[in-house]
Amino acid sequence: MKRFLKKYYLEFAFILPLTLYILGFTILPISKTIWMSFQDPTTGRWGLSVYRELFRRPDFVRSIFHTVVVTLIELTIQMTLGLLIAMALKQDFKGKGLARSLVLLPMGVPTLVAGVALIYIFGTQGYLNELLFQLGFIKTPVYWTSGGIKSLFTIAFADSWKVMPMVVLLFLAGLESIPSEIYEAGSIDGATKLQSFRHITLPLLKPTVTMVILLRAVDVFRIFELPLILVGRATPFLATFAYDEYRAYNNLHASAAASTVLLICIILFMYLYFRYVDKGGAFGNGK
Repeated sequence: MKRFLKKYYLEFAFILPLTLYILGFTILPISKTIWMSFQDPTTGRWGLSVYRELFRRPDFVRSIFHTVVVTLIELTIQMTLGLLIAMALKQDFKGKGLARSLVLLPMGVPTLVAGVALIYIFGTQGYLNELLFQLGFIKTPVYWTSGGIKSLFTIAFADSWKVMPMVVLLFLAGLESIPSEIYEAGSIDGATKLQSFRHITLPLLKPTVTMVILLRAVDVFRIFELPLILVGRATPFLATFAYDEYRAYNNLHASAAASTVLLICIILFMYLYFRYVDKGGAFGNGK
């Protein structure tokens, strides 16, 4: 053992800081959170009493529903628009560099600043209501952030605008990695643009699609700042619910249970995706 440590002491020296960081700021906090979620705050006994109490609360059930629905809406928006924008930016046209720079602008805006700026769009006296009023679509202001399905679409749009540059960059990198010779061969065989997209672009882009879906799904499940700024407690999400239970009500065990449910949702989504959608095709052998 001493000989092994002496031989690889430099490797251990490099790995140790990262190991301590992961252990201290990831594994231990998550383990502590899960442990607290199964502990009764009154008796200290292990059980499901905290979870039973939470699932009796309508606001907690709504927070799960809102989190899942917004995740599905955002993934639909971001995967569709992100791929279309990336395909457009891949083409050669005048002002291509400027167009790419403009697409990346939202990435440099802090989330807090973006949330405040979006209030001026979706507020009752915001630009969106003014535009709809001028076009004759509404006669009274629409309360976009007062709760309900309107707030879910508002949050989904706001977050999609903020993260769209990252999605476009990932798709653009995936598109750039596809050799042009494959498209030329397909064109020689008489493939149309739609057929090339279906039988060349999509299959070769599958690893990128999987990566984008997983990265964005995990991030959207944890969505926190924008709902807190735009809708507050009117439309609870799992992350904001856990925050309120911890900070506003000092209910540590309920907050831990909500955080654990959030972790389970993320793990379940990843399992279902690999089990029924990807089926190992992007990263595995597909068997």
